[in-house]
Amino acid sequence: MSDSHDRPKDPLDLIADMTREFTTSQDAELTMRHGLRQVAELLHAEAASLFLLENGDKDLVCRACHGPVDITGLRLPAKLGVIGRTVTENRSQLVRDVSDDPDFGGQVDKRTGFTTRSILCAPLTVRDQHMGVVEIINKFDGDGLFNMEDLRVLTTLARSAALALLNARLTEQLLERERLVRELELAAEIQRGLLPAPDPDDAPIHGINIAAHDVSGDFFDILVDPKGRRWFCVGDVSGKGMNAALMMAKTASLFRCLAKTMPSPGPLMDTLNAELCETASRGMFVTMVSGMIVEDGSRVFLSNAGHEPTQVFDRSADRFEALPAEVPPLGIFPDIAGPDGFPESDLLLTGKDLYIFTDGVTEAKTKDGTMVGTERVKDMLRAGRALPAGQQLAKIAETLLADDVKQRDDITLLIVRGPNEPGTKGSAA
Repeated sequence: MSDSHDRPKDPLDLIADMTREFTTSQDAELTMRHGLRQVAELLHAEAASLFLLENGDKDLVCRACHGPVDITGLRLPAKLGVIGRTVTENRSQLVRDVSDDPDFGGQVDKRTGFTTRSILCAPLTVRDQHMGVVEIINKFDGDGLFNMEDLRVLTTLARSAALALLNARLTEQLLERERLVRELELAAEIQRGLLPAPDPDDAPIHGINIAAHDVSGDFFDILVDPKGRRWFCVGDVSGKGMNAALMMAKTASLFRCLAKTMPSPGPLMDTLNAELCETASRGMFVTMVSGMIVEDGSRVFLSNAGHEPTQVFDRSADRFEALPAEVPPLGIFPDIAGPDGFPESDLLLTGKDLYIFTDGVTEAKTKDGTMVGTERVKDMLRAGRALPAGQQLAKIAETLLADDVKQRDDITLLIVRGPNEPGTKGSAA
């Protein structure tokens, strides 16, 4: 940065110096203060200040100043006084003697005790980008009043300063965007870590999750509790983006912790709902199905809170039966399931498969704009039932991600395969 002994001797040198400093500096306000000092010295001015438009361009706020009085942070209405006129007209202003200007009210002088005699103002504008005003006060040589040559110099400097300031803002926005991208990548990595590792093909439960964007509001989990019971869940958080992702992480973590100690899915959903209601915000909620397989895998307990219907496929009858939700989603209010708590379905799973999915599966759109829909999803499930569960999921995912289908939302699908009927062969693996 230039020191006082090597400061620019003319406007062109000062423009080059200011542009270089805005490009390389890590402290925008320090750079603005240094630039104002140089402008004031070049124009032989007693004070200088830089006001930026804020609050939807309703206010002008002093972000840097030079002179005997520090007014940094001073906030003025954007249409007030000479600086307001500069913004409104988008034109430089020369007020040789403030006593002759009806817009000069002396509000700042009253607050600070400073005496203003003469003012130069120039707008900070790049094309249609209006950023603020640079103001120069009181010439300390000659007759003590600014002239048209001073105005010409300040206007030239302000145009250059506006461009440098805009470039600095754009650079800052780019760096912020890159930081957010890195944070999203980290969040997506953490989310993937919350999903269970793939099981062998002969495992009874398999799931898949495909995020529509960087982070997902969908989740599923599969675990075995200390008693050897297999638990599973599929959930979908309302909303999009980072808030949904954080809610997803919280709900998935609570499920994994609570399932190890709960007797069945109903009480688990009661506790989950109470926890989410205690801390959920902004009207967010979670649709969710949780289940527990007992005995030899032939019996399953299910509880559905506002989620898509669970599809039960009877392999011998080649028929689907839908089990719709009986209560609203989790996180809306504590006693939403009533005095008896969240209901459970007790199903015999022998010879049957369960399919649980989020609305991202059915609401994917084909090229002609129609949704895939539940019936087409059933056709996909029926077509792949002879495959091992993991391969069946991969085939469905390939279909939903094909070129003629547009993914609109996160896709999560879970398969629970019951044992075969005694004496029959089938794809229970």
